[in-house]
Amino acid sequence: MSSFQGIWVPLVTPFHNGAIDFVGLRRLVSHLLEKGVDGLVVCGTTGEPAAMSKQEQLAVLDAVLELVPADRIVMGLAGNNLSELLQFQREILKRPVAGLLVPPPYYIRPSQAGLEAFFQTVADASSVPLILYDIPYRTGVAFEQATLLNIVAHERIVAIKDCGGNFSNTLALLNSGQVDVLCGEDNQIFNALCLGAKGAIAASAHVHPERFVQLYQQIRDNQLAAGRVTFFQLLPLIQSLFIEPNPAPVKTALALQGLIGDELRAPMQRSSEAMVTRLKEVLGTLAHDNR
Repeated sequence: MSSFQGIWVPLVTPFHNGAIDFVGLRRLVSHLLEKGVDGLVVCGTTGEPAAMSKQEQLAVLDAVLELVPADRIVMGLAGNNLSELLQFQREILKRPVAGLLVPPPYYIRPSQAGLEAFFQTVADASSVPLILYDIPYRTGVAFEQATLLNIVAHERIVAIKDCGGNFSNTLALLNSGQVDVLCGEDNQIFNALCLGAKGAIAASAHVHPERFVQLYQQIRDNQLAAGRVTFFQLLPLIQSLFIEPNPAPVKTALALQGLIGDELRAPMQRSSEAMVTRLKEVLGTLAHDNR
């Protein structure tokens, strides 16, 4: 089974005049690899897959697979039509990937038994490991602790991206030893890693990814004082990137660094002028800290 430890970046999808910008995508992926991230999540929430066709999502995956070893790529798999979801899963699994990132079916708010059945069905149909994506503020459904522990007992569900906002559930998962916990709330990376999380899937890590890698390594190596300094240097960036809806601020920051264009698909909107100004200041301070 694959390991999903370390810093994973949920990749934005660059656009140009409404179409996928494959040149920008390759530039960004190469940059993230050079800076030492452990892996990439393609078509997670940050990649705007809800605004993309299935064919476009697969095209992005294929482009990333040309540059990145398959064992460092996870593909997002989200939907609330189970038969269509399983069909898309079959298409994805014709390609070599390390795993799938799967949230609960959104909008329909199934029961706890429905959640268990959903994840068992998807996991049974998978030839690769699954990362359960717990994000109730996007899906509209929260896991009870017993439900989570039942689901992660499945042999193919090896990790959880924890955005659940339920600290008791996080502690129970960490204590269970059944599953690797990956922090999904970027402002909680330091404390999650200190408690035993194995890594993070962090949208903020698009920006100065080497600093996020450094933070992970410092905590892994018990350099907690140094890790704390690194975290507090990154915190203004992390906080800024989520003031407006993700991934608009992330794309703005990447555009300010000359990596991609600053474009999203409607109904998502570009960052406000106030956000652009704020990000310029935050990036300037981080660059100064880096010297």
